[in-house]
Amino acid sequence: MNRSQTMERVRMVADEIPGYDYGSPSTAKSPITLQEFEALKQSATFTKEDEHWLRVAGETLVDQTKELVGKWRDIIAKHPHLARYSQRQDGRKDPRYSGTSGPRFQNSVLDTCLRPYDQDWLDYQQEMALRHTSVKKNTTDNAQSVPTIHLRHIIAFGAVITDPNILKPLLAKSGHGTAEVDRMHQAWSKSIWLQMALWTEPYTNPQLAPNEW
Repeated sequence: MNRSQTMERVRMVADEIPGYDYGSPSTAKSPITLQEFEALKQSATFTKEDEHWLRVAGETLVDQTKELVGKWRDIIAKHPHLARYSQRQDGRKDPRYSGTSGPRFQNSVLDTCLRPYDQDWLDYQQEMALRHTSVKKNTTDNAQSVPTIHLRHIIAFGAVITDPNILKPLLAKSGHGTAEVDRMHQAWSKSIWLQMALWTEPYTNPQLAPNEW
């Protein structure tokens, strides 16, 4: 399958998503090479079979991204130290910021499951990581929020993003059996930890955001 055919088959939550520029020349370039990424996948035991089950998960979640992200955001809202990352600096809610970032958050589910893990995907991981640091946070949506999301909370929130009690009921709605749901969840979890590993780069780069742990 060539690149154009791959792109034609990519599912998105909307035809136009504000601030979503996957594959754009303006997107950050990952300092991680594809060869290094292959080694990282081996460290996570991420295989072709995991790629298959991610695609199955993506087709299952394609109409449930809003519900899934809503569950994650409900948890964020319950904890002031997390909620402040999307609030104005005076602590007030910013509905516009939440509204414009929501579709990108939802589409990240489909990017995780349905995009090929090629250079564009690797570059967009760097772009998303930077948008959580003082390098690019708030610029996409012209928001007046705190300048960074600390890496320690991003990593800790991985437990929520991979929580089987949240994800598995949604994966099971398509009628897949327990074993299939388990495989989808396992593949999803591996991908999320790969993404977390990639996102650490700007936070540990002395020229970018080294003091935002």
